[in-house]
Amino acid sequence: MSSLIEAVALWTILMERKMYCHGVARHMAEMIVVDNKEGYSVIRLNRPEVMNALSFELVDAIAEALETLDTDGRCKAVIITGNERAFAAGADIKQMQTKSTVSFIKENNFSVWDGIQRFRKPLIAAIEGYALGGGFELAMLCDIIVASESAVLGQPEINLGIMPGAGGTQRLTRTAGKYVASYYILTGERMSARDAERFGLVSLIAPQGKALQEAERIAGMIASKSLPSLLAAKLSINSALETALSGGLAFERYLFYSLFSTHDQKEGMTSFAEKRKPVFTDD
Repeated sequence: MSSLIEAVALWTILMERKMYCHGVARHMAEMIVVDNKEGYSVIRLNRPEVMNALSFELVDAIAEALETLDTDGRCKAVIITGNERAFAAGADIKQMQTKSTVSFIKENNFSVWDGIQRFRKPLIAAIEGYALGGGFELAMLCDIIVASESAVLGQPEINLGIMPGAGGTQRLTRTAGKYVASYYILTGERMSARDAERFGLVSLIAPQGKALQEAERIAGMIASKSLPSLLAAKLSINSALETALSGGLAFERYLFYSLFSTHDQKEGMTSFAEKRKPVFTDD
């Protein structure tokens, strides 16, 4: 019931006001580059000297950029990508090796990942090269994953005497199943993009060097849709992972009914009847 109440509150805010663009600076922080495109944005991880290792500061920068883009009315989808060598080759081990159980608890470093999970718009990962450890966990936070045919994914934390700590044991198991997840998490073995696709972890395979291009094609398609329907659909999809079927169906139906109070629903159905492209205003 609490999730339904939260959804009602969120939906009320959305319906009562149009979201205005506040803009995002191209250089949000030195460790990321944010490019605003027509209808979507690209966040590029920018620590090439360490293969985009996820330091606490880098994850903070990603979360801060997403928080801004969440209320940017021009942005309907976001792509997270790295470079040709790595999406993100893992967590910043040098930064973490001196941490203790107490310091993790007191500083609550991983809470920022929860903020990324709450991002309401479609999130697309475009992977070239390595997506390992925290990099793989970041990709699995996304709604769509596009991987280059030469991409390499995995959770190698067991090789360091630890285990995944940013969702790897949970999201990998929910997506690929217990036995696949157990094999890769307990052995630390890496998986190819083709295997990841076979396990349901990758949405699409792109030719080497073309992952971002394919992700941008998808983001462009998403950007042509109505924002309220995008937000509602993502919310409903994510609820399927956390609710029983009966509750999920009820929640889906509520959101479906809610969209009939929008201008875009009227425009979408009228344009279909008139055999023309819809002109959505996100109202």
